[in-house]
Amino acid sequence: MESLRFKAINDLTSQSNGVDVEGSTKITGIFGENVFTIKTAREFLSDEAYKSLNASIKGAKKIDRAMANQIAAGLRQWAETKGVTHYTHWFQPLTGTTAEKHDSFFTIKGDGSAIETFDGDALIQQEPDASSFPSGGIRATFEARGYTAWDPSSPAFIMEIGQGKTLCIPTIFVSYTGETLDYKAPLLKSLEALNKAAVEVCHYFDKNVTKVNATLGWEQEYFVIDEAFFNARPDLVLGGRTVFGHSPAKGQQLEDHYFGAIPDRIYAFMRDFEQESYKLGIPLRTRHNEVAPAQFECAPIFEEVSVAVDHNTLLMDVMDRVARRHKLRALLHEKPFAGINGSGKHNNWSMATDTGINLLAPGKTPKTNLMFLTFFVNTIKAVYDYSDLMRASIASAGNDFRLGANEAPPAIISVFIGQYLYKVLNDVKERVGGKFDEQDEAILKLDLHRSIPELLLDNTDRNRTSPFAFTGNKFEFRAVGSTANCANPMTTLNAIMAETLKKFKKDVDTLIEKGEKKEIAIMHVIREYIVASEKVLFEGDGYSEEWHQEAEKRGLPNVRTTPKALDAMVTEKAKHLFESNNVLTHVELEARHEIELEKYLKKVQIEARIMGELATSHILPAAIKYQNELIANIKGLKEIGLKEDSYANQKQILTKVSEHVNKMAELVEKMIEARKKANVISNTRDKAIAYCDTIKGAYFDQIRYHADKLELLVGDEYWLLPKYREMLFLR
Repeated sequence: MESLRFKAINDLTSQSNGVDVEGSTKITGIFGENVFTIKTAREFLSDEAYKSLNASIKGAKKIDRAMANQIAAGLRQWAETKGVTHYTHWFQPLTGTTAEKHDSFFTIKGDGSAIETFDGDALIQQEPDASSFPSGGIRATFEARGYTAWDPSSPAFIMEIGQGKTLCIPTIFVSYTGETLDYKAPLLKSLEALNKAAVEVCHYFDKNVTKVNATLGWEQEYFVIDEAFFNARPDLVLGGRTVFGHSPAKGQQLEDHYFGAIPDRIYAFMRDFEQESYKLGIPLRTRHNEVAPAQFECAPIFEEVSVAVDHNTLLMDVMDRVARRHKLRALLHEKPFAGINGSGKHNNWSMATDTGINLLAPGKTPKTNLMFLTFFVNTIKAVYDYSDLMRASIASAGNDFRLGANEAPPAIISVFIGQYLYKVLNDVKERVGGKFDEQDEAILKLDLHRSIPELLLDNTDRNRTSPFAFTGNKFEFRAVGSTANCANPMTTLNAIMAETLKKFKKDVDTLIEKGEKKEIAIMHVIREYIVASEKVLFEGDGYSEEWHQEAEKRGLPNVRTTPKALDAMVTEKAKHLFESNNVLTHVELEARHEIELEKYLKKVQIEARIMGELATSHILPAAIKYQNELIANIKGLKEIGLKEDSYANQKQILTKVSEHVNKMAELVEKMIEARKKANVISNTRDKAIAYCDTIKGAYFDQIRYHADKLELLVGDEYWLLPKYREMLFLR
């Protein structure tokens, strides 16, 4: 029987090079054509409805039912001009994927007449089954009711699936009792908390600021492999990563893939998913080869955080659909292959005012520089004070494999700002004295822009080992995993920033009330925050053992596994942070902690089962078959009278194969028993830690070690699983 491995190779070499992608006109010609933008709304809504929708988007004002009916009618009219027959509330439950239930515009009236309709009630609210989504105990099986509620801040769009088209309405998802059950609702609340706190601080510098919004530019890394190889790997199909597989002789050692020429099939795939993305209003700007073989990246122009999160979540779905069209598979797992780079999703975060100011960009006057310094130092202080929550926000089973390995930042949360800004902060610390006198005003004349070339907005080197790095006019949260929903780390970052800014204003106002000048009071609080948080600043190599030792001396946490990282979510500090800023309640935090632990537990359990199945049904049978061939070969050579040294090499190989077969079989049995024992532990946290310690730590690496040795020893014709070398091969 032809092995899966050779069948995959035959499929690859015999098929065509992929789908032809029609050339398009300018991107501007198709950008947003499937999005109900404000410009589109102007065409399909009455003046009254248009103004109501616009006010809701800009000022978060509630839309009444009468206006909702008009907006719904306009949405349906627009959608029908595009050939749409169905609509859905599109939301982001805590599964890590999106959810949708399609309903048609078609209905039958009481008199039997058939009509097309879509009213305000259908636009504003639906009732999906809340008990069928993760709720962390908030919803029991018999308590099914939940609600999706329209989020006007994110525009409706049309998703083309095959020959069908569906109107998608972005929504939040809450339980019948009001608790949030998705990623989007807490994000919106965190944005409001940040807006309120940041505006009050901005008024120290500019009374015209009425709104501050967080901005996000994500960078999505991913692998692409041929569909035939994907289908030949049960571990990739079921778990998203290879639990077995020997690294190729040539991987990424020569550093020749990064920014190299894009392979033809990948180029066609990229162009295809980019065109689909442009139609959906996703402003993709960049595409390139990443460091590892068959690894790539795309990145958009910055957007407001809530829209950027929706666009990234939507893009991951689009990439998957389009890859299948090209007989490819896009792998978003943080570590699909051992021994080569994993994939992240760098979150480039900043804050912008409605007056057009980037609060993390150095200015050209002492006043604007003081405002920059205020928000810059407050961000560092926030990350220092809540580094445990930052780590928890990016914790996942997949990211555990990536953090600290092959160019991913370590699990230690630190901040890189570059030598120039490090010197600026040190100058502030040294020059702003303990006494409040007029000489302290000299520091206010600090003119950062003179040292920054006009054409180089960021005067910092890149530190690829830093989990949170300042890159000129933004902070780059590099530790986020490639499968993550950006809403989770962004919600945390917005919340800790809001809390820190609230404290900053209180501290400054206290000094002003004591008679200090506003600017002097601001500088003294900035200095206090610099001194309090300087331990989190690190400019060196995050991979080095010296940094791990230094971080321990500084008291910076180094939480390597997800279960322990998630504990930060349910501390009193976390509960106060999220509750006081109206982002998450105590109950919602506890529920999310439970959900994330359960998710981690289930993924480890799935991988353990995959590993056991592949070992017993693929690897060991192939190795035993090869054993029998060696035995027959040795026996035959012996029977014809050859001396023992003539088949000594075969005996040596046979001995090694037998050793690895026996040891691997023994370890698989122990892993299965450990999984069963861990599974009966009643407490979820203990259960997750038991899995982490006894399965991932004790068995995964050992079993894989023996499988790697067998792959090197066993002849190719017996090996059923495609190797990395072939999986990373694309024409």
